[in-house]
Amino acid sequence: MENLLQGLRAAGEETRLRLLVLCAHSELTVSELTQILGQSQPRVSRHLKLLCEAGLLDRYQEGSWVFYRLSAKNSASLLGRTLVDLVPETDPVVSRDLERLETVKKARNVAAEEYFRENAAHWREIRSLHVPEEAVEEALLELTGGVEIIDFLDIGTGTGRMLELFGPRVTHAIGVDTSREMLSFARSAIEDAGLRNCQVRLADMYNLPFGNHSQDAVVIHQVLHYAEDPAVAIREAARVLRGGGILAIVDFAPHDLESLRAEHAHRHMGFDEEAVWAYCAEAGLEPRDLKVLKGDPLTVNIWTAVPAAARKSKGAVAS
Repeated sequence: MENLLQGLRAAGEETRLRLLVLCAHSELTVSELTQILGQSQPRVSRHLKLLCEAGLLDRYQEGSWVFYRLSAKNSASLLGRTLVDLVPETDPVVSRDLERLETVKKARNVAAEEYFRENAAHWREIRSLHVPEEAVEEALLELTGGVEIIDFLDIGTGTGRMLELFGPRVTHAIGVDTSREMLSFARSAIEDAGLRNCQVRLADMYNLPFGNHSQDAVVIHQVLHYAEDPAVAIREAARVLRGGGILAIVDFAPHDLESLRAEHAHRHMGFDEEAVWAYCAEAGLEPRDLKVLKGDPLTVNIWTAVPAAARKSKGAVAS
Protein backbone atom coordinates (compact mmCIF):
# COMPACT_ATOMS: atom_id res chain seq x y z
CA MET A 1 0.00 0.00 0.00
CA GLU A 2 2.75 2.45 0.98
CA ASN A 3 4.64 1.88 -2.29
CA LEU A 4 1.49 2.61 -4.27
CA LEU A 5 0.83 5.79 -2.31
CA GLN A 6 4.44 6.91 -2.77
CA GLY A 7 4.14 6.36 -6.52
CA LEU A 8 0.87 8.29 -6.70
CA ARG A 9 2.30 11.17 -4.67
CA ALA A 10 5.39 11.32 -6.89
CA ALA A 11 3.35 11.35 -10.08
CA GLY A 12 0.71 13.76 -8.76
CA GLU A 13 2.32 16.94 -10.10
CA GLU A 14 2.12 18.33 -13.63
CA THR A 15 5.83 18.46 -14.45
CA ARG A 16 6.48 15.00 -13.05
CA LEU A 17 3.56 13.55 -15.01
CA ARG A 18 4.96 15.17 -18.16
CA LEU A 19 8.35 13.62 -17.36
CA LEU A 20 6.74 10.20 -17.06
CA VAL A 21 5.11 10.56 -20.47
CA LEU A 22 8.35 11.70 -22.11
CA CYS A 23 10.42 8.92 -20.52
CA ALA A 24 7.84 6.38 -21.65
CA HIS A 25 8.52 7.42 -25.25
CA SER A 26 12.30 7.61 -25.14
CA GLU A 27 15.41 7.37 -22.97
CA LEU A 28 16.36 10.97 -22.22
CA THR A 29 19.09 12.92 -20.44
CA VAL A 30 18.49 15.77 -18.01
CA SER A 31 19.66 18.29 -20.59
CA GLU A 32 17.25 16.88 -23.19
CA LEU A 33 14.36 16.96 -20.72
CA THR A 34 15.27 20.50 -19.74
CA GLN A 35 15.22 21.50 -23.40
CA ILE A 36 11.81 19.94 -23.94
CA LEU A 37 10.14 21.24 -20.77
CA GLY A 38 11.72 24.70 -20.85
CA GLN A 39 12.55 24.49 -17.14
CA SER A 40 15.81 24.86 -15.21
CA GLN A 41 18.09 21.86 -14.83
CA PRO A 42 18.04 21.89 -10.99
CA ARG A 43 14.22 21.84 -11.00
CA VAL A 44 14.03 19.02 -13.53
CA SER A 45 16.68 17.06 -11.60
CA ARG A 46 14.66 17.35 -8.38
CA HIS A 47 11.55 16.03 -10.11
CA LEU A 48 13.51 13.16 -11.64
CA LYS A 49 14.95 12.26 -8.23
CA LEU A 50 11.47 11.96 -6.73
CA LEU A 51 10.25 9.80 -9.61
CA CYS A 52 13.28 7.51 -9.32
CA GLU A 53 12.86 7.18 -5.55
CA ALA A 54 9.25 6.13 -6.13
CA GLY A 55 10.40 3.49 -8.62
CA LEU A 56 8.56 5.08 -11.54
CA LEU A 57 11.71 5.91 -13.49
CA ASP A 58 14.99 4.06 -13.96
CA ARG A 59 18.30 5.95 -14.05
CA TYR A 60 21.25 4.68 -16.06
CA GLN A 61 24.80 5.98 -16.27
CA GLU A 62 26.48 5.96 -19.69
CA GLY A 63 29.93 7.43 -19.30
CA SER A 64 29.42 11.06 -18.24
CA TRP A 65 25.78 10.93 -19.41
CA VAL A 66 22.78 9.85 -17.35
CA PHE A 67 19.64 8.55 -19.06
CA TYR A 68 16.13 8.21 -17.63
CA ARG A 69 13.35 5.94 -18.81
CA LEU A 70 10.04 4.61 -17.54
CA SER A 71 10.61 1.65 -15.23
CA ALA A 72 9.81 -1.67 -16.81
CA LYS A 73 10.63 -4.39 -14.31
CA ASN A 74 9.89 -3.32 -10.75
CA SER A 75 6.73 -3.24 -8.63
CA ALA A 76 5.97 0.35 -9.65
CA SER A 77 6.29 -0.25 -13.40
CA LEU A 78 2.61 -1.18 -13.82
CA LEU A 79 1.55 2.02 -12.07
CA GLY A 80 3.87 4.10 -14.25
CA ARG A 81 2.62 2.57 -17.49
CA THR A 82 -1.02 2.90 -16.37
CA LEU A 83 -0.59 6.58 -15.54
CA VAL A 84 1.10 7.27 -18.88
CA ASP A 85 -1.65 5.47 -20.77
CA LEU A 86 -4.25 7.63 -19.00
CA VAL A 87 -2.66 10.87 -20.18
CA PRO A 88 -4.18 11.92 -23.54
CA GLU A 89 -1.52 12.75 -26.10
CA THR A 90 -3.94 15.29 -27.56
CA ASP A 91 -3.61 17.41 -24.41
CA PRO A 92 -2.06 20.74 -25.56
CA VAL A 93 0.84 20.60 -23.08
CA VAL A 94 1.62 16.94 -23.73
CA SER A 95 1.27 17.38 -27.48
CA ARG A 96 3.81 20.23 -27.41
CA ASP A 97 6.18 18.14 -25.28
CA LEU A 98 6.01 15.27 -27.75
CA GLU A 99 6.66 17.62 -30.68
CA ARG A 100 9.78 18.89 -28.94
CA LEU A 101 10.77 15.29 -28.20
CA GLU A 102 10.66 14.56 -31.92
CA THR A 103 13.05 17.47 -32.50
CA VAL A 104 15.46 16.02 -29.93
CA LYS A 105 15.23 12.55 -31.49
CA LYS A 106 15.84 13.95 -34.97
CA ALA A 107 19.02 15.62 -33.73
CA ARG A 108 20.13 12.27 -32.30
CA ASN A 109 19.35 10.53 -35.57
CA VAL A 110 21.44 13.01 -37.54
CA ALA A 111 24.45 12.29 -35.33
CA ALA A 112 23.86 8.52 -35.52
CA GLU A 113 23.47 8.59 -39.28
CA GLU A 114 26.70 10.55 -39.64
CA TYR A 115 28.54 7.92 -37.62
CA PHE A 116 26.94 5.17 -39.68
CA ARG A 117 27.95 6.84 -42.95
CA GLU A 118 31.54 7.05 -41.75
CA ASN A 119 31.61 3.32 -40.99
CA ALA A 120 29.09 1.85 -43.43
CA ALA A 121 31.69 1.13 -46.12
CA HIS A 122 33.65 -1.07 -43.71
CA TRP A 123 30.55 -2.99 -42.61
CA ARG A 124 29.38 -3.49 -46.19
CA GLU A 125 32.82 -4.78 -47.13
CA ILE A 126 32.72 -7.47 -44.45
CA ARG A 127 29.10 -8.43 -45.17
CA SER A 128 29.95 -8.96 -48.83
CA LEU A 129 32.33 -11.73 -47.81
CA HIS A 130 29.75 -14.06 -46.27
CA VAL A 131 26.17 -15.25 -46.70
CA PRO A 132 23.44 -12.56 -46.54
CA GLU A 133 22.53 -11.32 -43.07
CA GLU A 134 18.93 -12.37 -43.69
CA ALA A 135 20.05 -16.01 -43.86
CA VAL A 136 22.03 -15.64 -40.63
CA GLU A 137 19.10 -14.03 -38.83
CA GLU A 138 16.64 -16.65 -40.05
CA ALA A 139 18.92 -19.43 -38.81
CA LEU A 140 19.42 -17.66 -35.48
CA LEU A 141 15.69 -17.36 -34.89
CA GLU A 142 15.21 -21.00 -35.81
CA LEU A 143 17.94 -22.19 -33.43
CA THR A 144 16.57 -20.16 -30.50
CA GLY A 145 12.98 -21.16 -31.22
CA GLY A 146 11.11 -23.13 -28.60
CA VAL A 147 12.71 -21.20 -25.71
CA GLU A 148 10.39 -18.90 -23.78
CA ILE A 149 12.27 -15.61 -23.59
CA ILE A 150 11.26 -13.07 -21.00
CA ASP A 151 14.66 -11.41 -20.60
CA PHE A 152 16.96 -11.14 -23.64
CA LEU A 153 20.54 -9.86 -23.65
CA ASP A 154 22.57 -8.86 -26.71
CA ILE A 155 26.28 -8.58 -25.90
CA GLY A 156 28.08 -6.13 -28.18
CA THR A 157 24.85 -4.81 -29.62
CA GLY A 158 26.46 -2.53 -32.21
CA THR A 159 23.72 -1.07 -34.39
CA GLY A 160 21.05 -2.79 -32.28
CA ARG A 161 20.02 -5.15 -35.05
CA MET A 162 19.60 -8.12 -32.68
CA LEU A 163 17.27 -6.01 -30.54
CA GLU A 164 15.22 -5.17 -33.63
CA LEU A 165 15.12 -8.87 -34.53
CA PHE A 166 14.25 -10.30 -31.11
CA GLY A 167 12.46 -7.31 -29.58
CA PRO A 168 9.00 -8.19 -30.94
CA ARG A 169 9.44 -11.78 -29.69
CA VAL A 170 10.50 -11.15 -26.08
CA THR A 171 9.20 -9.31 -23.02
CA HIS A 172 12.33 -7.35 -22.12
CA ALA A 173 15.49 -6.90 -24.20
CA ILE A 174 18.71 -5.09 -23.49
CA GLY A 175 21.82 -4.54 -25.60
CA VAL A 176 25.23 -3.64 -24.19
CA ASP A 177 28.25 -2.17 -25.90
CA THR A 178 31.43 -0.28 -25.01
CA SER A 179 30.98 2.29 -27.79
CA ARG A 180 28.80 5.28 -26.95
CA GLU A 181 28.54 6.06 -30.68
CA MET A 182 27.14 2.60 -31.42
CA LEU A 183 24.76 2.87 -28.47
CA SER A 184 23.48 6.17 -29.84
CA PHE A 185 22.82 4.55 -33.20
CA ALA A 186 21.16 1.51 -31.60
CA ARG A 187 19.02 3.69 -29.35
CA SER A 188 17.72 5.58 -32.39
CA ALA A 189 17.07 2.33 -34.25
CA ILE A 190 14.96 0.71 -31.54
CA GLU A 191 13.04 3.90 -30.87
CA ASP A 192 12.29 4.30 -34.58
CA ALA A 193 11.04 0.70 -34.54
CA GLY A 194 8.74 1.47 -31.62
CA LEU A 195 10.37 -1.16 -29.41
CA ARG A 196 9.65 0.26 -25.96
CA ASN A 197 10.57 -3.05 -24.35
CA CYS A 198 14.17 -2.67 -25.59
CA GLN A 199 16.99 -0.60 -24.17
CA VAL A 200 20.75 -0.21 -24.52
CA ARG A 201 23.48 0.25 -21.92
CA LEU A 202 27.19 1.03 -21.76
CA ALA A 203 28.81 -2.14 -20.40
CA ASP A 204 31.80 -4.44 -20.77
CA MET A 205 31.23 -8.02 -21.91
CA TYR A 206 33.77 -9.20 -19.31
CA ASN A 207 31.85 -7.57 -16.45
CA LEU A 208 28.14 -7.52 -17.22
CA PRO A 209 25.97 -5.39 -14.88
CA PHE A 210 23.41 -8.16 -14.39
CA GLY A 211 22.81 -10.65 -11.63
CA ASN A 212 23.45 -14.37 -11.85
CA HIS A 213 20.79 -16.35 -13.73
CA SER A 214 18.93 -13.20 -14.84
CA GLN A 215 18.58 -13.79 -18.61
CA ASP A 216 16.62 -16.34 -20.63
CA ALA A 217 18.61 -15.83 -23.82
CA VAL A 218 22.01 -14.29 -24.52
CA VAL A 219 23.35 -13.55 -28.01
CA ILE A 220 26.96 -12.77 -28.92
CA HIS A 221 26.62 -11.78 -32.57
CA GLN A 222 29.85 -11.16 -34.53
CA VAL A 223 31.61 -9.91 -31.41
CA LEU A 224 33.80 -12.76 -30.20
CA HIS A 225 36.45 -12.17 -32.88
CA TYR A 226 37.15 -8.79 -31.21
CA ALA A 227 37.55 -10.34 -27.76
CA GLU A 228 40.93 -10.36 -26.04
CA ASP A 229 39.79 -13.43 -24.09
CA PRO A 230 36.80 -15.26 -25.66
CA ALA A 231 36.70 -17.82 -22.86
CA VAL A 232 36.10 -15.12 -20.23
CA ALA A 233 33.40 -13.48 -22.37
CA ILE A 234 31.54 -16.78 -22.72
CA ARG A 235 31.94 -17.55 -19.03
CA GLU A 236 30.41 -14.18 -18.15
CA ALA A 237 27.53 -14.81 -20.57
CA ALA A 238 26.96 -18.20 -18.94
CA ARG A 239 26.91 -16.59 -15.50
CA VAL A 240 23.85 -14.47 -16.30
CA LEU A 241 22.01 -17.29 -18.10
CA ARG A 242 19.05 -18.89 -16.35
CA GLY A 243 18.59 -22.62 -16.15
CA GLY A 244 16.64 -23.57 -19.24
CA GLY A 245 18.00 -20.53 -21.05
CA ILE A 246 20.10 -20.46 -24.21
CA LEU A 247 23.32 -18.85 -25.39
CA ALA A 248 23.79 -18.20 -29.11
CA ILE A 249 27.20 -17.31 -30.57
CA VAL A 250 27.44 -16.10 -34.16
CA ASP A 251 30.92 -15.80 -35.62
CA PHE A 252 33.23 -16.78 -38.45
CA ALA A 253 34.79 -20.16 -39.03
CA PRO A 254 38.60 -20.08 -39.33
CA HIS A 255 39.78 -18.03 -42.32
CA ASP A 256 42.94 -16.43 -43.69
CA LEU A 257 41.75 -12.88 -44.44
CA GLU A 258 44.52 -10.89 -42.80
CA SER A 259 42.80 -7.67 -43.89
CA LEU A 260 40.18 -8.21 -41.19
CA ARG A 261 42.89 -8.16 -38.58
CA ALA A 262 44.87 -5.30 -40.10
CA GLU A 263 42.02 -3.03 -41.19
CA HIS A 264 39.07 -4.00 -38.96
CA ALA A 265 40.78 -4.81 -35.65
CA HIS A 266 39.72 -8.47 -35.56
CA ARG A 267 41.79 -10.22 -32.88
CA HIS A 268 40.85 -13.71 -34.02
CA MET A 269 40.78 -15.16 -37.52
CA GLY A 270 37.56 -17.06 -36.89
CA PHE A 271 36.92 -19.95 -34.51
CA ASP A 272 37.14 -23.67 -34.89
CA GLU A 273 33.88 -25.46 -34.04
CA GLU A 274 35.42 -27.47 -31.23
CA ALA A 275 37.20 -24.45 -29.75
CA VAL A 276 33.89 -22.72 -29.06
CA TRP A 277 32.41 -25.90 -27.61
CA ALA A 278 35.46 -26.10 -25.32
CA TYR A 279 34.89 -22.52 -24.15
CA CYS A 280 31.25 -23.41 -23.47
CA ALA A 281 32.20 -26.54 -21.52
CA GLU A 282 34.57 -24.50 -19.34
CA ALA A 283 31.66 -22.15 -18.63
CA GLY A 284 29.34 -24.97 -17.57
CA LEU A 285 27.38 -25.10 -20.83
CA GLU A 286 26.55 -28.01 -23.10
CA PRO A 287 26.05 -28.01 -26.89
CA ARG A 288 22.51 -27.67 -28.22
CA ASP A 289 22.97 -27.08 -31.96
CA LEU A 290 25.44 -25.89 -34.54
CA LYS A 291 24.46 -24.28 -37.82
CA VAL A 292 27.06 -23.83 -40.55
CA LEU A 293 26.33 -21.21 -43.22
CA LYS A 294 28.99 -21.65 -45.86
CA GLY A 295 30.17 -18.58 -47.71
CA ASP A 296 33.05 -17.49 -49.90
CA PRO A 297 35.47 -16.67 -48.42
CA LEU A 298 33.83 -16.45 -44.98
CA THR A 299 31.69 -19.15 -43.39
CA VAL A 300 29.39 -18.14 -40.54
CA ASN A 301 28.78 -20.57 -37.68
CA ILE A 302 26.00 -20.31 -35.12
CA TRP A 303 26.64 -22.22 -31.92
CA THR A 304 23.84 -22.60 -29.36
CA ALA A 305 24.46 -23.93 -25.86
CA VAL A 306 22.47 -24.40 -22.67
CA PRO A 307 23.33 -24.75 -18.98
CA ALA A 308 24.52 -28.29 -18.39
CA ALA A 309 21.83 -29.06 -15.82
CA ALA A 310 19.10 -27.92 -18.24
CA ARG A 311 20.27 -29.71 -21.35
CA LYS A 312 17.41 -30.74 -23.60
CA SER A 313 17.04 -34.26 -24.89
CA LYS A 314 17.70 -32.89 -28.39
CA GLY A 315 21.12 -31.68 -27.27
CA ALA A 316 23.04 -33.54 -29.97
CA VAL A 317 25.07 -31.26 -32.24
CA ALA A 318 23.78 -30.97 -35.80
CA SER A 319 25.25 -29.19 -38.79
